[in-house]
Amino acid sequence: MRVLITGCNGMLGKDIEEIFNSKHNISGINSNILDITDRGRTINYIKNSNPDIVIHTAAYTDVDRCEMDIENAFKVNALGTRNIAIACNEINVPVVYISSDYVYDGYKSTPYYEYDLTNPINVYGRSKLEGENFIKSICSKFFIVRTSWLYGQNGKNFINSILKMAKDKNEISIVFDQVGSPTYTRDLAESLLELISASDYGTYHITNEDYCSWYDLARFVLLDYLKLKNIKLEPITSEQLDRPAARPKNSRLEKFYLRLNGYTQLRSYKEAVVDYLRSFYL
Repeated sequence: MRVLITGCNGMLGKDIEEIFNSKHNISGINSNILDITDRGRTINYIKNSNPDIVIHTAAYTDVDRCEMDIENAFKVNALGTRNIAIACNEINVPVVYISSDYVYDGYKSTPYYEYDLTNPINVYGRSKLEGENFIKSICSKFFIVRTSWLYGQNGKNFINSILKMAKDKNEISIVFDQVGSPTYTRDLAESLLELISASDYGTYHITNEDYCSWYDLARFVLLDYLKLKNIKLEPITSEQLDRPAARPKNSRLEKFYLRLNGYTQLRSYKEAVVDYLRSFYL
């Protein structure tokens, strides 16, 4: 299968390339090759590439910056996705759109099902949801994959950040009132490989199993696993952190349709985090 990946230099895109490479014919594009907000060029590029499927990972992902840069957030995440959708629909190939837990408001006390009402509370979430809407309204063949709290070798992420902070300071303040499932990009890429092997189109939640707060995750990495003796973690609220973009307090995603369709459930986030740390830090 000829697989075209947008955002191929990103954290998820690079892992998809590596994991898909042994089974599929992979080509990748990034912003240096193609500006997906250019409708005409994007449609022509994808048509000329003649893929069997497009995996659309490219996005404006700086959540706080999106609050101050609304036009570009929607230009990339919404209109860029629209352009990809138009091209895929015109050549009748499926598209995999990587979406986000941030399409939900986080007010629910239990995990979100794929069919639950969306209600994003920040610009990033609204722009990603608008991307979903374009995919649904334009494409006849699509997978929308909502995931959460991504980390991996090839990009900025929370685990890398706390490891760096632990080198520079003895006390670290971490939010304890936001809960979700940290998801390893390699595990997500493996799941996408299985997902595209069939034509079970629709919306899926894919994350590693189990859940924690950001504070719990920092504690697991720094104290439980690395056993750093000189680090003190201070739990704080989202309000105390005072970031430009509001975050959903509950980002737990129920993998309902993944399970119903018989696809492999991802392993526990703790197992994945340990693998990540062993591979790249120890």
